[in-house]
Amino acid sequence: MRMNSPRESLDTQPNETPVGGRLHRPTNPNGDCLILTHGAGVNSDSPLLIALADAFCGSGVTVLRYDLPFRHLRPHGPPPRGSAERDQQGLRAAVTTLRRQTAGRVFLGGHSYGGRQASILCASEPGLVDGLLLLSYPLHPPQRPGELRTAHFPGLKTPALFVHGMRDGFGSIDELAAALKLFQARTELLPIPGAGHELMTKKNRAELPTMVVETFRSFANVVGD
Repeated sequence: MRMNSPRESLDTQPNETPVGGRLHRPTNPNGDCLILTHGAGVNSDSPLLIALADAFCGSGVTVLRYDLPFRHLRPHGPPPRGSAERDQQGLRAAVTTLRRQTAGRVFLGGHSYGGRQASILCASEPGLVDGLLLLSYPLHPPQRPGELRTAHFPGLKTPALFVHGMRDGFGSIDELAAALKLFQARTELLPIPGAGHELMTKKNRAELPTMVVETFRSFANVVGD
């Protein structure tokens, strides 16, 4: 139903980065908002983001499926060199815009590249959001475990739930669990059996969205206590 919802342009202040995407509005909103963004090779219409957005929306959360700025410039393919800072600015603008539209909590989530940019942004701006949902965090390039992407982890003070496939070539469960010890904030790791970097498979697509929503709601409620 919401898969074909029209893209919307959210109201922004003059000189702010425009914010657009597909907004999932729950029938019975609980006041919380979640911004979900995509990985390097897709956009916000990826099956994973659609399924998660529908599941979160069904639980009362307003969800913005957000296309990063690099995807507006390049409809296909990976982000070009130098995109990271612009993409982080886009995420910041999305958070700022939703903060003005709700009195509830605002969470930021992303798959792979999108999650990495969200975490880097939050490391430089503690308190920007109430929590992170990091899906298939790309801990290192495949078969290059020495090239860890964790330099910003010690500066992260934002609670984060990591959802990670147990067959993910971008980092094993054990590698990720060790890296989470660098955080200053509370973290939790939800391993997904049988899943790789794509996270959602034919076998788990029925239960994965509900599992993520329930785990994240429990995690966020503990963080909020």
